[in-house]
Amino acid sequence: MMSAPGNHDQRTTDAAVIELLRVDSALEIGDLAEALGVTATAIRQRLDRLMRSGLVERKTVARPRGRPAHAYSLTAEGRRCGGDNFRDLAMVLWREVRSVREPAVRQGLLSRIGSAMADIYRPEVSGENAAERLRSLADVMRRRNVSCDVQDAPGDLAVLTSYSCPYPDLAEQDRSICAAERLMLQDLVGSSVALSECRLDGSSCCRFTAGSGAACGDGAAAGEPTAGT
Repeated sequence: MMSAPGNHDQRTTDAAVIELLRVDSALEIGDLAEALGVTATAIRQRLDRLMRSGLVERKTVARPRGRPAHAYSLTAEGRRCGGDNFRDLAMVLWREVRSVREPAVRQGLLSRIGSAMADIYRPEVSGENAAERLRSLADVMRRRNVSCDVQDAPGDLAVLTSYSCPYPDLAEQDRSICAAERLMLQDLVGSSVALSECRLDGSSCCRFTAGSGAACGDGAAAGEPTAGT
């Protein structure tokens, strides 16, 4: 999914403000404008945007003389938004899961990972049936920048189409992550879920079919838990 024009530049300039505030915990508009070489008006616009996002907060600073000034600093959420080393950590942890030699143990881990992933999304997912819960989950995924949609299929089936993989690096290393995602979806929608198409097989997207008539296929071949594990 393409970003709207200007979104990349906006994120870049916002990141520059956040980085300055990370180094100096409290800065005024003049300090930021001078450091970035832009006007005070431009800085105000960026700060307003960041405050609406909950990443920056403003405090009044008393001065010995003259009017009080405003100093800007990162909120707790703003401090958490830096860095993306969690991707490296995820890769290491996933390699450790793959290195487990005992199939039953490895499959059990995969099942627990799927359930743990489902627990993250569960408070935000609602609906009276599998299709409604799948649509609710798609809304959650889109808020997390995963491009997807849901369509009805014959019978009681619904199809979630994901146009971008939430775990591209992991999936290229080991498609068992696809199995974990399928198990997560199955847990959340409360019915059988089948991975009917996958980008790793050459498809342009990944499609998950949910409903009582969805056939899960050969779970063991995909590294999923089998019956009795």
